[in-house]
This record gives sequence, structure tokens and C-alpha cells, in this order.
Amino acid sequence: MKKITIIGYFGENGVCQGGQSIKTVTLASELEKRFGDKNVLCCMTTGCKKDIFSAPCYVAKALFRSKNVIILPAKNGLRVFVPLLAIGNIFFHRKLHYCVIGGWLSEYLKKHRFVARKLKSFTGIYVETDTMKKALENDGYTNIFIMPNCKKLKILDSSKLVYQSNKPYKLCTFSRVMEEKGIADAVNTVIKINNAYGTTVFSLDIYGQIDPQQTKWFESLKNEFPNYINYGGLVPFDKSVDVIKNYFALLFPTKFYTEGIPGTVIDAYAAGVPVIASRWESFDDLIDNGVTGYGYTFDSVEEFENLLK
Repeated sequence: MKKITIIGYFGENGVCQGGQSIKTVTLASELEKRFGDKNVLCCMTTGCKKDIFSAPCYVAKALFRSKNVIILPAKNGLRVFVPLLAIGNIFFHRKLHYCVIGGWLSEYLKKHRFVARKLKSFTGIYVETDTMKKALENDGYTNIFIMPNCKKLKILDSSKLVYQSNKPYKLCTFSRVMEEKGIADAVNTVIKINNAYGTTVFSLDIYGQIDPQQTKWFESLKNEFPNYINYGGLVPFDKSVDVIKNYFALLFPTKFYTEGIPGTVIDAYAAGVPVIASRWESFDDLIDNGVTGYGYTFDSVEEFENLLK
């Protein structure tokens, strides 16, 4: 019998794209180091609606073959895997673990009471920040543990830090390319500031996977890019430090209030680059304002502009 089965999305064709697959692969790799790869079974989900039909097979396989079952689903997958595991575990008595990706769980469970009740039977729910832990404990959970988001990165040596002191100051975004990550706010704010000063104060490079549902939106936005704004494509997550280290600051104008520990902030810290971000719910868990970065009132484009100025 295996010690652990991990049910999660490991990316397409072995390539990690986005926070969900990066976190899943990182966790699996560390557990294999700790317990040996023969004791860890990785069960690959597709990350889409097809999982609804395959989930009973995943769950049955995990409960039959392992003492511990770990899941890392997105929101849709949570509604499927949690009830199946909780009900199946009445007969198997395994240890069930849920590693949360992002910071949305508390609000989600208030709307999905059945899932909420079943999660209380899990051995552990592993959240990314103290803010998330307190929110769930206030809702009556006693099985909450903090497991910060992490990546296997080569941290830049302090002797190799890059300091920029001349215009244009190079800015970048390094997240999924979608409206909800504030990409348009970053673009429009940089354009507005440069126009106001009549010179190129800032340049902006945008990196990341374009959300498949928002390709038309981004193509339209990209058509309006001046020559100091560029799309740099997708960078492998383990190469992020080499790219980000050359920038003046990383922008994270997210419109997701319930972010957990965004991988893009980890990337920036590993590269020795400060973060300019909207103050999402867990901002203070991660960014020391004025030291490791700067925050502005959530969703306030005016404050974002003033901060950059």
C-alpha cells in the first residue's frame, strides 16, 4: 500500500502553467524526496469538467491504495472530490488532506454548505496565510494548518542584485494574463503617466499564459500597445528569477480580493525585486509595505497611478 496519493492537476504534457499545476508538482516532488517515489502515487486530473465523470475512479483508486489522500482541486473540482472522499472514507478510514490553492475558500464554503460539512471530517486543510486560517477557524473549523505557497527557485545571490537608476524604469507583470489580474490597469496606468510627463518614464513587459477565455480581449488590448509596452510570452516557472531580476519593480494590480500567496510575489522576492500591488485580503501576510513592496487601496486605479508617480 502506498503512503500517499496526490490527486491534482500536474500541467499539460509535463509543463507547469499557472499556480495550480506549479503547487501540485512542487508538493509531489517534495513528498517523493521525503518518502520515496515508490510510496507516492500521483493521480493526474485534467483541470476541466471531464474530471466530474472521472472523479469516482480517482477517488476509489486513492482510497484502495493509500493511507493518505491529498487533493489540490480548483473550485469546480472541490464540489466533486470532497463529498466522494468523505463518503468513501466511512469504509476506508484513510487520512484526507486538502491543500488550498488561493485564498477564496472561506467565502466559497459559506455558499456550499454540503461541501463545508464534509471538509470538517478531513484530517487537515492546509491554507496559505494566517488570514485564511483565522477566517476558517471563525467558521468553526479545527483542522486548519498553514502551509505557505512555495516554488523550487534558485534565489538570486545578494551580490548579483540589479539596481536601476535611469529612465525608463522597467516594470513587468508575471501572472496569468487576464482582466482579473489587473493587466489592463497596468497598461493604461503606464500609458497615462508617460503621456502626462511627455516622456517614457516607465516601460512595461507582460509575461504569462493568456487565459484561453480572454484571448480576444488581450488581442484588442495588445493592438493599442505603444512601443514601450510588450508581451513577453510564457516563461518556465523555474526561469522566472533570470527574467524578473532585471526589472525595477513587479506590478500585481490584482482584482481577486481573495488571493492567497500569489506565485508572482514569490518570483519577485527570489529575484530581489519589490512588488507594487493592490491590497488584497492577505496583502499584509506577505508584503511588508514600504520594505518589500508597496500597496494601494484595492481596485483603486487612481491610487495605483499616484503610487507609481
